Amino acid sequence: MQTPQILSIQSWVAYGHVGNAAAVFPLQRLGFEVAAIHTVQFSNHTGYGEWTGQVFPPQDIGTLVDGIAARGVLGQFAGVLSGYMGSAGTVDAVLEAVGRVRAANPEALYCCDPVMGDYGRGVFVHPELPEQIAAKAIAAADIAVPNQFELELLTGRTVITLGDALEAAAQLRERLRPGGPRIAVVTSLTREDGPENSIETLALSDEGAWLCRTPLLPLDPPRNGTGDVISALFFGHYLKSGRVDKALSLSMSALYALLERTHHSGSREIQLVAAQDDLVQPEQVFAAQQVVLG
Repeated sequence: MQTPQILSIQSWVAYGHVGNAAAVFPLQRLGFEVAAIHTVQFSNHTGYGEWTGQVFPPQDIGTLVDGIAARGVLGQFAGVLSGYMGSAGTVDAVLEAVGRVRAANPEALYCCDPVMGDYGRGVFVHPELPEQIAAKAIAAADIAVPNQFELELLTGRTVITLGDALEAAAQLRERLRPGGPRIAVVTSLTREDGPENSIETLALSDEGAWLCRTPLLPLDPPRNGTGDVISALFFGHYLKSGRVDKALSLSMSALYALLERTHHSGSREIQLVAAQDDLVQPEQVFAAQQVVLG
């Protein structure tokens, strides 16, 4: 059997772990071959306040896909994962790549991590990009993995309670690609009616809704790249199992193990290599609890 393949289109950093530098290794540890296309190449993530490097022009994505297609392998890709895109032109280029993969393999899924902002930082992309992502990328996606801030931005809803989160996630699901699994995964969920000192991820699909909760580690500042890791892990586990609850449980458990190692190390960068075995089989597994919908 051929090793399953994923096309990942995200940012890249030479030092540390965000974007493809956070997503490719976990997917490889899960057993996927990953073809990585970088939207930017920076020295380090922007959380440091300064960096060097460049933003690649959107047409580079199409050029690289041309080269991959010339190898006759586009039909081998089980899915496309996108993260930070940076410009409206890049959004269009990513969706063109998704279309080409789907033309070669109609079963391929597209997982969109709509990287736009977060609490504390606000919106950190160009002002026109949230509208472009909402109108184009979300509409083409089979799986969307926003954080709570991005969910509010995409839906125009304020999320305070679990009910709010469920309604907003359901609204987001309705905008995903018809005919696909339409899975909405909301990360970094902290709600007023939730347990203290915990953080949750909520997943909705046709089969129902699930919550997975882990302790909230005192990471200050919050570590960059965690959203890229959870998107990759969830997508990889879902492609392997076809089960939302299993993918949610294993991805959240692996992320917690990674952040626990990072916390104990005191490192500013997430400790992907040190946690590589935890990415595949975390020792402590946090179950995904099904939410009874009213």
